[in-house]
Amino acid sequence: MSVSLGIQASRRRPEPRAILTLIKPITWFPPVWAYLCGVVSSGVPVMSAPWLVLIGMVLAGPVVCGMSQAANDWCDRHVDAINEPHRPIPSGRIPGRWGLWIALVMSAAALALGATLGPWGFGATVFGVLAAWAYSAEPVRLKKSGWWGPGLVALCYEGLPWFTGAAVLSAGAPAWQIVVLALLYAVGAHGIMTLNDFKALEGDRQTGVNSLPVTLGPERAARVACWVMALPQVAVIALLTGWGQVYHAAAIAALLGVQVWAMRVLLSDPKGRAPWYNGTGVTLYVSGMMVAAFAVRTLV
Repeated sequence: MSVSLGIQASRRRPEPRAILTLIKPITWFPPVWAYLCGVVSSGVPVMSAPWLVLIGMVLAGPVVCGMSQAANDWCDRHVDAINEPHRPIPSGRIPGRWGLWIALVMSAAALALGATLGPWGFGATVFGVLAAWAYSAEPVRLKKSGWWGPGLVALCYEGLPWFTGAAVLSAGAPAWQIVVLALLYAVGAHGIMTLNDFKALEGDRQTGVNSLPVTLGPERAARVACWVMALPQVAVIALLTGWGQVYHAAAIAALLGVQVWAMRVLLSDPKGRAPWYNGTGVTLYVSGMMVAAFAVRTLV
């Protein structure tokens, strides 16, 4: 143990594998998926501008989302020392201020890449970069709020990429139906972010982060998360039915039905089952997003 600590203390440069861990590739899927939902919902053939699709996927996932993870880990290094001391920064595998420099360089790279997607893509990138820092960094640090913090992350993970994908492919503002669906799924994703906060419950308590699991307790927070995830999907089903997309609405209703079953399992042991639900219920949730994207593409 003492040898390991000595190596960490003397390290001057980060481990390459630690940098990859820092930007958390597993978190890239939601914004990439949401961007593709926007592309599909636009009704524009993907092969008409494949480079815009590819650049947008790289921007939404590895670059902007990866940057947000680096910024969050840097700003959360004291919390992670309690919750996850093995993380790259508290463990010393990324020493000194390297975590900050990585986040700043990736912020600049995000803006440069976003500029290649035209004014709508660049504007969305600026919003995403600012939101990432507002969530994690003092003095704003919206992460301290169990309502505003998860809400901002949900918007940037689901709503913003969806809007961006549709705007970039359409070369203009998306149809209002697309905007409404993107916002509804972003609202529902607030519940997903609340469940994600369960893993940091102890550290959040000690460092003054007022997540919903901290302020409401695990049981009540899980119930709130379930309602927040379910109600927007009910609204989506109603809208699609009203727009004549009955089969798509029925498919989302079926997916929601399975989610309700998974929610009942979650509520039997919220803290213990939260990771399981994130792999089960969330998959069903995002599947419904793509179904809705295919439904709306025939309306715009």
